[in-house]
Amino acid sequence: QVQLVESGGGLVQAGGSAKLSCADSGRTLSNYAAGWFRQAPGKERESVARISQSGRTTIYVDSVKGRFTISRDNAKNTVYLQMNSLKPEDTAVYYCAADNSFVRVGLNPDYWGQGTQVTVSS
Repeated sequence: QVQLVESGGGLVQAGGSAKLSCADSGRTLSNYAAGWFRQAPGKERESVARISQSGRTTIYVDSVKGRFTISRDNAKNTVYLQMNSLKPEDTAVYYCAADNSFVRVGLNPDYWGQGTQVTVSS
């Protein structure tokens, strides 16, 4: 069973970087497509990035293209989100997600982590 745990959030200055990690204690994440969502106060949760099970295909929301990179290490059952050139509007709770379907992982995935707060100060 997939059990996702995020880490790496915190307080970052605008223009800075942060790297989120999503580990699966069930050690099966390597079998799934994965993604990152975020939810800012008063806003709906949005898909930020997703990656195929093999890691060969990635998709990003326009607002983070060129700044964020999603990657995975299937040997470690871990997915990462490298965030560079952070802006105050990136402030949100970031959630890791997984699903059998690469399409569905960006829409309504079956598995979710508990979330980690990222706050970008101006």
